[in-house]
Amino acid sequence: MPRVIAHRGASKLERENTLQAFRTAAQLGSDAVELDVRKTVDDFLVIHHDPHLPDGRLIRATRVADLPEHVPSLAAALDACEGMWVNVEIKNDPSEPDFDPFDAIADATVAHLVERGAPERWLISAFRWEVIDRCRALAPEIRTAFLCERAPEGIARKLAVAGHAALHPWFGKVTEELIAACHAEGVQVNVWTCDDPTWMVRLAGWHVDGICTNVPDLALATLGRRDDLS
Repeated sequence: MPRVIAHRGASKLERENTLQAFRTAAQLGSDAVELDVRKTVDDFLVIHHDPHLPDGRLIRATRVADLPEHVPSLAAALDACEGMWVNVEIKNDPSEPDFDPFDAIADATVAHLVERGAPERWLISAFRWEVIDRCRALAPEIRTAFLCERAPEGIARKLAVAGHAALHPWFGKVTEELIAACHAEGVQVNVWTCDDPTWMVRLAGWHVDGICTNVPDLALATLGRRDDLS
């Protein structure tokens, strides 16, 4: 059965990327949580999807002490995800105002995860190939995944050669053939962000490894709760 990955926590029931969203995901029985990491001006790692806060302030230009209470640190977020593995998405995209071509956020994130130990609990993903290559070079014991909307031609082999563990395509652009090609290379496929039960069943039939969803409760009800599995 596919693993159920709570997208930004249980984000349909709680405010996304908050400690409560992560705790609720665990209470529902999710296998994993996906969350987004950014840096403050004083170089703290915090959890937020967009580069700007709702009031318009750029996180990279804001001190951690001045962030709203609902924006947690990476450390607090990982503590709240106890009992689940965590897909840590590093946000460092050229199209966004906090982009750092040197990927210092990758170094800081990897250092934090290495310090925590339990490398099997972490999966680092990013839309930039350079980010996941950097993370793998720093800590090859931590799994890495390439995020994309539509998978590029030959991606399964490219990931395998580079030593990355998984492909994370948008569920609407994935095919059974792509999943099979990745599995043949020893690469897992976790799709984002699927909230449609019909698609969940179809993806399970294609043997996808994980489904990232805003509605982990619905996914678990659709696919079967873990304590129901023999």
